[in-house]
Formats: sequence, structure tokens, C-alpha cells
Amino acid sequence: MKDQRLNIRATAEVKSLVEEAARATHMTASAFVLQAAVRSAEEVLADQTSFALSPEQWAEFTALLSRPAREIPALKKAASRRSLFSER
Repeated sequence: MKDQRLNIRATAEVKSLVEEAARATHMTASAFVLQAAVRSAEEVLADQTSFALSPEQWAEFTALLSRPAREIPALKKAASRRSLFSER
């Protein structure tokens, strides 16, 4: 499958600003704009996600959330190690 092309129009000032920011991040203007657009799209869509549950499904969902956490030995071991970022 071929990549699709996006075409946008911008004022000279906006184009200049985007190009300057792209150079500062060692990216092309296209890559910079696409990265920013994807990040923004993900944020917008993440804020709009919701789900509806019947009263029975809600009861089951909240029961699952209320259960005690399951112990995972590898995770417990990793959490007990000293962080590489902690002060010595």
C-alpha cells in the first residue's frame, strides 16, 4: 500500500515557524507537522473515549476493580530493586 499524501496551506509566517522548529528538532517540516498532528489526534481521541454498561455489567466491572491485586513475582522483584535514578 502506498502512503497517502496530506496537503495543507499555511501563511508564510506559519511555514517559517514550522520550518524553524523542525530544524531545531533535526526533522523535516513534513515529519514535524505529521508528528504534531498525530500526537494531537491521539489526545483528542483519548479524551472522547467512553463506554456504556448495563447495571449488571457495571456491577461485574466494579467487582473486578475491587478484588485484591494479583501478585506477580517478576514485577515484585523489579519494584524492590533500587532505581538507577535514585540518589546514592
